[in-house]
This record gives sequence, C-alpha cells and structure tokens, in this order.
Amino acid sequence: MTRVIADISVSLDGFVTGPGPGPRHGLGSGGEALHTWAFSDDPDDRRVLREGTARSGAVVLGRRLFDLVDGPAGWDDTTGYGAGEVGRPAFVVVTSAPPESVRLTDLDWTFVTTGLPDAVAAARERAEAASPESGDGLDVVLMGGGARSAPRSRPVWSTRCHCTSRPSSWAPGRPCSPAVPAARWCSAARP
Repeated sequence: MTRVIADISVSLDGFVTGPGPGPRHGLGSGGEALHTWAFSDDPDDRRVLREGTARSGAVVLGRRLFDLVDGPAGWDDTTGYGAGEVGRPAFVVVTSAPPESVRLTDLDWTFVTTGLPDAVAAARERAEAASPESGDGLDVVLMGGGARSAPRSRPVWSTRCHCTSRPSSWAPGRPCSPAVPAARWCSAARP
C-alpha cells in the first residue's frame, strides 16, 4: 500500500531552519545541526535513512527547497539528503513557471504547476507503478519545509508524519508551522 509520509527534521521548539535561510545557506545559520543524523555514522541513524529511502517511491517538495537543492551551493556528490540516499523521482510544486534549466539532471524532476493535490496524485501514481518492481508498497514522501509537511497540509495528504527532532532553538529561524507548535503535531500518526 502506498502511503504519503510527511518527513521533516525540526527543532524541539518548532523550527526547520536556523536564522537567515537562503540560497547560500539553505538551512540558515547553524541549521545544519538539524540534519546531522542524515550524515552520521551511527548505525541507527544509517538504518533509519536507508529504510526510509528504500521505501520512497516518489518525493514531493516545494519550489523554495528545489531552488536550494539545485542551486550553486546545493547538493552534489557528497552533500544532499544523505548523499547517496536520495529519493527519486521528485515532483516539485511551483506556483509560477518551472525553471528554465536544472543543474541536477539525474534526479528525474517533474514540475507541477497545478498545485499540491496534483503533485501528490502524480507522485502516488509513480510510486504505485514502481511498487510491483520492488516487491514492496513504496511511499510518497513530502519533504522540505513546513509549507508541504505542516498540519495544514498533513491531515489532507499524509497518512504518517516522520519527524527527526533536535533539542536546539533557532528562533528566529523559519517555523515549521506558525499556527501549531511542532510538539502538538510532530509525533502524531494515522494508520
């Protein structure tokens, strides 16, 4: 069965970046600490990342995250969501025109200009089509900032929320959801 999983790393006080996120510092000042688990040699962290990637049949992200990932200071052979552990294919929700070109051409980008519902539907279709090949039900992963994974999206699209939390504070970083503190929704899951 294909599930839609909201997957996000968030500080315990509800921030998904440090202060000042942008093209050169996608996670803001000090925000890399949120993702140390993805680059860790710890066997449990490696297992969580490996299992999550193995179950990923498609990924949905927003344009802001795409611009960071594909930008000049973005992912390469040594950096990214665990470097070799990258979910494919990727469906990018854009509210305007798709980019004229992409730097990371091997990640199988699909740009969806008709909104999150259509991006999730297209991603689900690809994940379901790939499931028989893998022998498992593959998931759709909503990744990135709160715009795709936060509570206003999660009840509609996600069947599960996977949060990796860190005991740090990055106020005034970018909050996961301005309306709902992370502690109230991050551990919630629906069967």
